[in-house]
Parts: sequence; C-alpha cells; structure tokens
Amino acid sequence: MHVDSRRVGPGDLFVAVGGGEEFVADALARGAAAALIPDDAFAALALLGRAVRERSSARVVGITGSMGKTSTKDILAALCMPSARTIAAEASYNNEIGVPLTLCRLEPDTEVCILELAMRGFGQIAALCEIARPEIGLITNIGPVHLELVESLDGVRRAKGELVAALPRGGTAVVPADFPVDRDDIDVLRVGEPTADVANGRTTVGGVSFNFTARHQAQNAAAALTALDALGLPRPATVEVDFSRWRGDEEELAGGGLLINDAYNANPVSMRAALAYLAERAGERRRVAILGDMAELGRTAPEYHREVGEAAATLGVDELLAVGELARGYLDGGVTGRWVPNVHDALRELGDVVRPGDAVLVKASRAIGLEAVAAALTELTTA
Repeated sequence: MHVDSRRVGPGDLFVAVGGGEEFVADALARGAAAALIPDDAFAALALLGRAVRERSSARVVGITGSMGKTSTKDILAALCMPSARTIAAEASYNNEIGVPLTLCRLEPDTEVCILELAMRGFGQIAALCEIARPEIGLITNIGPVHLELVESLDGVRRAKGELVAALPRGGTAVVPADFPVDRDDIDVLRVGEPTADVANGRTTVGGVSFNFTARHQAQNAAAALTALDALGLPRPATVEVDFSRWRGDEEELAGGGLLINDAYNANPVSMRAALAYLAERAGERRRVAILGDMAELGRTAPEYHREVGEAAATLGVDELLAVGELARGYLDGGVTGRWVPNVHDALRELGDVVRPGDAVLVKASRAIGLEAVAAALTELTTA
C-alpha cells in the first residue's frame, strides 16, 4: 500500500490522501492493482492497517518519547534483524498515515514489527495503539515538547503514557527509571543511565558494540537492548545501525572541518545534547552552531531558547547563527552570534559564519528546514 504514486509498483494498492486523487492515473500506470479514493482517508488507512495487523502473528513494539524515537527504532531494528524477520517504520512514519503504511508491510512470516508513535496532543497515541495493538511499549524519555497542546511536562507524561495504558495484559513496558506506571498486570522494565565505552569510533553498551560515538545515543541503545531482551532475542556482539537521515549525520567539510547535520528536529533537551556532542567532536576546531527555532514550546519558548543559548556559551560555541523569530532568543543567553529571520537569509550568511576547518552543528525543529543549510555546506566542500 502506498499514498505516494511515485512509490507504487505492480500489484500495490494506492490510497489517495490529501489531493491524491490527482495521481490515480499515475499509480495505475505504474502497475497498481487498485486505487482507493476514500471520503475519509485517515479512517480508511486505519481500517486497512488494523485489518492487516489482526491477521499477523508478529510481535509489535511501539516506541514513543519526547526525543530519540526514530534513533531508538533504528537501533532496535538493527538489533532484531540478525535473528528475526523484522520490519520497522521508515524514517519518521509515525502518525495516522505512517503507522498504517508500516502495518500494511506485514508479511505472513514477519516476526517483529517496530513502530514509532508520535503525538501532537492527548488521545493521539491511544488512537494509534488501537490500530497497532503493540505488545511491547517503549518510552524513550519525557521532555518539554508539544507544550502548546499539553501545557506541561506532566501533560507530556500523560500523553506518552497512553502507550502503557494500551498494552494488553501480560504486555511489557520499557520506560525511564522515574516514569510512573500504575498497572500490575504488565511487566515493567526500567532503563537507567547506561555505562557506555566510546573508543575507536564505536560505542559499547550492554556488551554490544555500535557504530556511533554520540553519547546521547547510548541511552537510546540501552532502551533498545531492553526491548530486545523483552522480545527474547539474543544480543549480537556488534551492530551497524543505519540511522534515518538528518539525525546527527556527519560529513567532512573543507580544510578538515566537520558537519553534524541534526536538522530533522529539536527541543531543549536534544539541543543541549547536540551542543555537547559538537564540543566533544570539535576538538581544537572552531565551534559553530547554526540553530533554528524550537517549535511548540508555548509560552515557555523564550525561556527555553535563552537557556539553550546559555548552554552554547558554556560549551564554548565560537559563533552561533540563529535562524527564525524564536531563535533570536539564543543570543539572549550570552553566546556570540548573529540572527537572521529565515533559511534564505541564513544561506547568504554562511560565507561569513563558517570558515574552513570549522566544526559545524546544524539543528532546528523540522518546520525551519535547516537541511538546506547543511546541503549548502556540503556543496561548498565538494565544489
């Protein structure tokens, strides 16, 4: 099943979503077996996803959390694949479209299905769980995200906790050490701060060697390993994780420089973690941060942006380019830098902000589109 006609192959079902009826002819020309033009596309996708799920014997793992959902999903998929027939959500297929699309990839011999479950407010994770019926629920962490809709960290905790509430009797919840769980009919596995050994470009967590060095990924790896244990699958000695794009991608820049492209999303906790990683990876190189708005923080947004600016100053950022209206607040934290209103203006500033040999972090909430800045930096190196 596809909602993008360009991805359709022979025998596929094409579902027209959001104006997709204009592409029915293209889907059929590419070999689609049928095209569905529903009155309510989301309801149709939910019915299809639920129907496939009900026919499958695969064990379903649902992953949510304020940050690290996609990376944890990628890590768990890499851990499972050597010993079980596994499918996992592509990229961030984590909403009312992406979850049914992933479920519709289930085959009769699929043993493990790993889903990412996102929320923008109350009730959304519960609705996704009603479709997917996960047996194992993993919550990576709780942090200040979507505060415009859920108002407080307690609201975030309640919204994410819908995953635990949806688990069947006898299911398993993998949660942070301090996450409250008010159920005695499920297994609760708590994940604390892991011991991580970083050496030779790899990180070892729980006896498994991973192909990353970012210490904040160690927490995601610990959670994924706990879910792996809950599935009853063996821990491999080494794992090569294929992370989804724009989540800490590293590329060489001119003059021995380094680009850390973490442009997919941002919140106050992940911003500080990324800045700490920039400081760690920069070594003696000049430290440059190109940071955009952190969205959906509600009335607390100015304070959180200022705090991230303070963290940047404390971690030795030499130059910060703030992109977006909210991002202006980074400069209130005392870090050296400049402000531009949008990505277009940021692209024009790159020649003045970034020098050969710099270590550069690019990070913002998804709506800002800072991947264009990362691409421009890469093009300058390859030109």
